[in-house]
Amino acid sequence: MARSSGFLDTLLTSPTTERYRVGISLLFLLGVWLTVGSFSQGMPNSMLLMAAAVIGGYMAINIGANDVANNVGPAVGSGALSLGAAVLIAAVFEAGGAIIAGGDVVSTIKGGIIDPSNLEESRAFVWLMTAALLAGALWLNLATWMGAPVSTTHSIVGGVLGAGIAAGGWGIADWAVMGKIAASWVISPVLGGALAALFLFAIKKTVLYRREVIPAARTFVPWLVAIMAWAFGTYLMIKGVKKIVKVDFLEATLIGLAAAAVVFFVMRTLVGRMASTMENSSAGVNTLFTWPLIFAAALLSFAHGANDVANAIGPLAAINDALSADSVVMSANIPLWVMMVGALGLAVGLMLFGPRLIKTVGSEITELDKTRAFCIALSAALTVILASQLGLPVSSTHIAIGGVFGVGFLREYLKSNYATQLHKIMEHHDPAEQERLKPFLDDFRNASVEEMENLLKRAKKKKQVPLSKSERKRLKKIYREELVKRSHLVRIAAAWIITVPASAIMAAILFFTLRGLLI
Repeated sequence: MARSSGFLDTLLTSPTTERYRVGISLLFLLGVWLTVGSFSQGMPNSMLLMAAAVIGGYMAINIGANDVANNVGPAVGSGALSLGAAVLIAAVFEAGGAIIAGGDVVSTIKGGIIDPSNLEESRAFVWLMTAALLAGALWLNLATWMGAPVSTTHSIVGGVLGAGIAAGGWGIADWAVMGKIAASWVISPVLGGALAALFLFAIKKTVLYRREVIPAARTFVPWLVAIMAWAFGTYLMIKGVKKIVKVDFLEATLIGLAAAAVVFFVMRTLVGRMASTMENSSAGVNTLFTWPLIFAAALLSFAHGANDVANAIGPLAAINDALSADSVVMSANIPLWVMMVGALGLAVGLMLFGPRLIKTVGSEITELDKTRAFCIALSAALTVILASQLGLPVSSTHIAIGGVFGVGFLREYLKSNYATQLHKIMEHHDPAEQERLKPFLDDFRNASVEEMENLLKRAKKKKQVPLSKSERKRLKKIYREELVKRSHLVRIAAAWIITVPASAIMAAILFFTLRGLLI
């Protein structure tokens, strides 16, 4: 099993397989073209419907390639899942969420950002949705190539906005809604990052910073995993399966509490059994979060497939209905073939192109272990719940990436905080004892973040010798090591900011091009 998983990991990341990925994608899109062509033959505008179906499939591929990293990236980066296993789990649950809970009807205008009643004819509406879909897909393709995880919802919103303005003028847009979407650029990552950092700090204080971590873990870890079970139970009810089962927030919360109670007793038993063989360190505690992270990756993928598949199939369903009824539609029924295009496209994009961004989210922004990844997954579910109840616009992509940056910046803060305390203690000792400092410095330099507080306590208790000026500079240099890659922060933030305007401009250009070609 380990050998086959390693082979799959190598296959997914090998540069030599890039042409095969592109080839398989083209075969999938050709299959969409031929399938739609087979049942639309003889229908009016069948060629336009076939082209729209291919574009919808292309959009679904790019959603799978870009967005899935948020769901499984932390689990892969922490070592809870291999890349191959993560891709397989996510592909199954993304497609399952899209097919099972993707819904029968979708809004044709994502978020109500334009008023299609301003359009003079249904043909302009078809061109608008086609241009929006293609622009969103092209922008996602470019962002994935750059290694920047962006919001697929914002990509299609920008496409609809740009094509809508090109079709009906500036008055067609609802700028109040666009203002809320712009606010989500700040709200989503800040909420996600703050909650992830808060949970990580709580775990450090209650478990990892204790001298005896095993008793602390037996007490607190079952509660932490139960909180995650409540969050995901509630999250799935209000977001993941809302198209199947209609429940209010109170009912969703009670279902989440029932799941949390079961998980608490299961985890308490498991932690008790593992305690006898578990290492009395942060590494030992990390092993307790492996299965919760695997379940979190699967459930996040299911909820994502149920919700974000609409970014690909919503415009396609609208085009299908508009061509059939020869009128502008505000909501569209989803035929089975449209749903399958979205579900299979998500899985294809994820398996072929997802590993690039999974690595970016999981290991290139900051170093993740299972405890940090657990906090990111928990913050993602809680932020969506909190935002939905407060009526705040949020992006699941921005929440997850905000969580990654949040735990990274907390690690940096804790390291610099320890260094400051150490300097204050050391400066009061006799310089003549500097020779005793060398062993301490060797230990300090090689210490993990979790071990630094224990070293600080021993230094204070044993009255360690102070640091010389050159030694203080040396220690400060060690602490100035970046635990969060600023280059990734700048690139990702820039991609978020320009997503809506970039896809809007492309959509406007594509709309005028399509209108010129088809009139």
